[in-house]
Amino acid sequence: MGHVDVPVRPGDAQRRRPGKAGRRKPGNAARRRRFIPPQHGAWAMLVVPYLAGLVAAGYRWPDAPLLGAWIAGYLLSYYAFQAVKSRRVQRYRTQLVLYAAVAAPLALLVVVARPGVLVYAPGYAALFAVNTWYAARRQERAFVNDLASVLQSCLMVFVVAAVADVPPAAVFGMFVLCVAYFVGTVCYVKTIIRERGNPTYLRLSVGYHVLALAVAAWFGLMPAALFAWLLARAALLPGRGWTPKRTGVVEIVNCALMLLVAGTALA
Repeated sequence: MGHVDVPVRPGDAQRRRPGKAGRRKPGNAARRRRFIPPQHGAWAMLVVPYLAGLVAAGYRWPDAPLLGAWIAGYLLSYYAFQAVKSRRVQRYRTQLVLYAAVAAPLALLVVVARPGVLVYAPGYAALFAVNTWYAARRQERAFVNDLASVLQSCLMVFVVAAVADVPPAAVFGMFVLCVAYFVGTVCYVKTIIRERGNPTYLRLSVGYHVLALAVAAWFGLMPAALFAWLLARAALLPGRGWTPKRTGVVEIVNCALMLLVAGTALA
């Protein structure tokens, strides 16, 4: 955005002159930014697969500490990747200690109550290693890294099922729909923001949604209708000058629709 000259009324310069009284101290918002990542889309990827697992497998009491460990673990991993990326671990020491102190006892409680959840630990470790590799190279926005993050999030469907002693096969359809939705969202959002105007990414996004629609149709009419809409938005909305905020609002609605459709068709 270019510079815009604004007419100044008499006395404005004196009123606007900075002084001790006008200096702002760091407020609550600035302090929150030290402990809350500016990654708004990540919250949908945290919450939706967890809720999808509850819809498919039902609620058990260890699901409460599981959610706490899941959120704290994400916050811990975010600042761990920042430390790896910057090579300045000390800079993020406070956040790392805080979120480790929250995540560790909650995760231990879940493991003691439901040891079966440990079967998914190797998968998370492998995907975490992928994220770490990209963070070390400062390529966190790489497409493969995004896919690894999607798989990490969607594995939570199986973890919630393990807490409920529900076999993985019973929630496999829910897992597939979550993966299909979030991979599509990664493709679509790139065409709106970081790869805006890139015809290769637009073709990738539209082509992916065509395949996802075919998979969704196998699950029934409602999933097919949802993914038909997602295909339409992937084909028609890029290039219309949508802001990240407006895009985010639409994706929140899409997350709710996905949960509603999956719950109706698969639960």
